[in-house]
Amino acid sequence: MTDQAIKSADDHFDIQDVERRIKAIFIGSIGNLVEWYDFYAYTAFALYFAPAFFPNSDPVVQQLNAAVLFAATFLMRPLGGWLFGFIADRYGRRLSLTLSVVCMCFGSLIIAVTPTYATIGFAAPAILALARIIEGLSLGGEYGASATYLTEVADPRHRGFYSSFQYVTLIGGQLTAIMVLLLLQKVFLTPDQLKDWGWRIPFVIGALLAIFAAVMRRNLHETDAFEEAKKLTKPTGSIRGLLKYPRELLLVVGLTAGGTAAFYTFTTYMQTFVKLSVGLTEDQTTTVIFGSLIFATLLQPIYGALSDRIGRKPLLIFFGAAGTLATVPILTTLKETKSPFTAFLLICAAWIFVAGYTSINAVVKAELFPTNVRALGVGLPYAITVSLFGGTAPAVALYFKTMGHEDWFYYYLSGMIFLSLLIYATMRDTKHASAMHRHE
Repeated sequence: MTDQAIKSADDHFDIQDVERRIKAIFIGSIGNLVEWYDFYAYTAFALYFAPAFFPNSDPVVQQLNAAVLFAATFLMRPLGGWLFGFIADRYGRRLSLTLSVVCMCFGSLIIAVTPTYATIGFAAPAILALARIIEGLSLGGEYGASATYLTEVADPRHRGFYSSFQYVTLIGGQLTAIMVLLLLQKVFLTPDQLKDWGWRIPFVIGALLAIFAAVMRRNLHETDAFEEAKKLTKPTGSIRGLLKYPRELLLVVGLTAGGTAAFYTFTTYMQTFVKLSVGLTEDQTTTVIFGSLIFATLLQPIYGALSDRIGRKPLLIFFGAAGTLATVPILTTLKETKSPFTAFLLICAAWIFVAGYTSINAVVKAELFPTNVRALGVGLPYAITVSLFGGTAPAVALYFKTMGHEDWFYYYLSGMIFLSLLIYATMRDTKHASAMHRHE
């Protein structure tokens, strides 16, 4: 074979390899989008269905009840992180990803058909809680499995860029939920119809999309890293195996705490904040949140690609430093403004530093662990931390608001980010000290 022929064969192989990776990342990401759409449909439509499940004349109390339930479902995420992490490390990433999205399908269907409080009394919020618990279990497993899968199928030179699509699709799930909300608000239904029965539609859509995503995920190829690890050692995915890496486990907790609190503040809680605290109308609230999330989505691959050039640590330190200094001024100014455009700019300003965490946190965690415990190592400590500091953020904020000290939450969030900054400043840069090649 001539040199030219060899070069042509290599080029053809490379093109096929790139196509294979892109297809795998696309399917894995789309499934992630569907999972998070189902989950965020709850918060996007909470303003409409909260009165149906939590009857109370005070809208703040209604939203607090909904937020408490939102936080309570996060208690299931550590169990999901363990269960689906075990499946991913023992039986493969593909099986774990498929089962998690099937689980989400059941949760959405339950919410779609649950009668209201007026019909069945206290059983209504109890069934709603069950559905959210199932969804929490699903998402607890989704993060670790999808972060591991996307990182392992990515080109090592562009791992930060490709893995950033986990948060592109995560935020995309919320964007999709808001798009459905806008269509129902503006085109198909009246406000009364939305409050009476229209809020059920997005959960029906979510269940159908989850079935579609499960079918797509069944056809995913397993990662090369998992296949290579099986040849070298028996897959375990056990807690005992994971405990061999205590430093890495603590690092996941430390680098996640401030980031997850910031993420859920500027996604989940922002819709409630600009409606109840800033005083924007429902239409203005939806438009502002939608626009800021598009901006956040665009930042993810940019920051991910930047981390492939300069490393992960500089971006994490940027998030920690800027978040510590800017959170209180941004939220204070946001509360005082009455302009939707100003509110949009302020939330976008927050995303400029929050994206320093969201864009690369998946790859950083995956690069800490060897293949045989990677999904469990990424998913379990992350789920525990998110349950403690992420899912509780809206409830903590609303609790301070009911006490008349909403500004206390601003300092709480700033303090959480500062604690994570201490971890960022002392940890190694995982781009230059990665465990991705280890299959022990």
